[in-house]
Amino acid sequence: MKQNKFLLSGGGTGGHIFPAISIADELRKNFSSSEILFVGSSQRMEMQKIPENGYKIKGLWISGFKRKIHLSNLLIPIKVVFSLIKSFLIINKFKPDFVIGTGGFASGPLLFVASKLNIPTLIQEQNSYPGLTNRILSQTVDTICVAYSNMDQYFPKNKIILTGNPVRKEIKNFSKSKKESLELFKMSTSIKTLLVLGGSLGAQKINDFISNNIDFFKLMKIQVIWQCGKIYYNHYKKHNSSVINVLPFIKDMNSAYCAADIIVSRSGASVISELCIVGKPVIFIPSPNLAEDHQTKNALFIKNKNAAEMIEEKYLEKDFFTVFKNLLENNEHVKNLSKTIKSLEKPDATIDIVKLIDKVLRNEY
Repeated sequence: MKQNKFLLSGGGTGGHIFPAISIADELRKNFSSSEILFVGSSQRMEMQKIPENGYKIKGLWISGFKRKIHLSNLLIPIKVVFSLIKSFLIINKFKPDFVIGTGGFASGPLLFVASKLNIPTLIQEQNSYPGLTNRILSQTVDTICVAYSNMDQYFPKNKIILTGNPVRKEIKNFSKSKKESLELFKMSTSIKTLLVLGGSLGAQKINDFISNNIDFFKLMKIQVIWQCGKIYYNHYKKHNSSVINVLPFIKDMNSAYCAADIIVSRSGASVISELCIVGKPVIFIPSPNLAEDHQTKNALFIKNKNAAEMIEEKYLEKDFFTVFKNLLENNEHVKNLSKTIKSLEKPDATIDIVKLIDKVLRNEY
C-alpha cells in the first residue's frame, strides 16, 4: 500500500490551528499508512499545540505586518525570502503528495512553493471575509474550501467548494445530558444559565461588562458560566459564588454548550461553526481589534440570516440589556434563532474536505 504524505500549515491563532488538526485527524483515519507533517510560524502557538495533538511540526521565521508603524515591519521582506527557501527545503525533503493550508502567515510561503512545484494544493478559509494570506494564495492553489456563500467576490469561482469549517469531532458526538453538564459546573438545574466566552485568551471589555453587572444577572435569576481567560482570572475570581462560576479556561466546551440556555461569544469562525451545531440562542460580540475586522463580518453574516443577535463591543452598555431580556422573555424569538442557526450547520466539513483530497489523489477530481 502506497504511503501518502501530507503537509499541513495553519497557525497564529486557534482559528487556524484547530481546523488544520481536525483535517489531519481525518486524514490519519482515512489513510492508515499516511505520514503527516505540519509547518508553522516558529514564534506562534502552533509550535506548542500541534505536538500536543501528536503531530510533528517545523517552524518558519515568518510573521505578519504590524498595523502601527513598527521597526519589525522592516524585517518582513527578509523573513518572506527565508521562509520561501526553507519551505522549498522542507518540501524537497518530505516530498508531500498533498499540501493543505488553513490560514496564518506560515501557510503563505509553504503553499506558494508547493503550488509552483505542481504539488496538489488546497486552502481552507474559515471566515466570511478572507485573510490576506489566503487571498494571495487563491491565485496559485488548486482548490479553495470555504464556509460561507458568495466567496467568489474574493476567490476565483472555479476553485471554490462550499464545505463549511472543520470542527472538533467531540462537538458532533456529544451525549452528556444537560443535568450532567450543569452538575459538572456546580450549577443549579432549576434556573437559566448564561455561558460567556471571550475566546480562549479572554476579552477584557466583555469581562469588565460582566463584572460590572453581576447584580443584574442575580436580579434576573440567571446563573453564569464565565470563561474569562487565564490572564484575567486572578482579577475576576472574586465573583465566584453559587450562581457565578468564573473559569480561566473551559476544557470541556461540549458540557459548557450543553449547560447553557443563552450564549455570549466572540465571533471567530471556529466558534461560529460549533455554535451552528449546538443550535442555541447566541449574542455575538465581535472583537474590533482584529485585522480586517473579520469577526464583525462573520457575525453580521449570521445576524442577517436572523440566526443570532449581535452587539458591537462599544454599544454593550447601551444595547445588551434590551437584547438579553428579549431572549429571556420571547420564547418564539429564541426558538426561531435556535432553529435558524442550527440550519446553517455543516457537521461533515472535515469529512468532505478529506474526501475531496482523496479524489484528487485518485485522479477523480
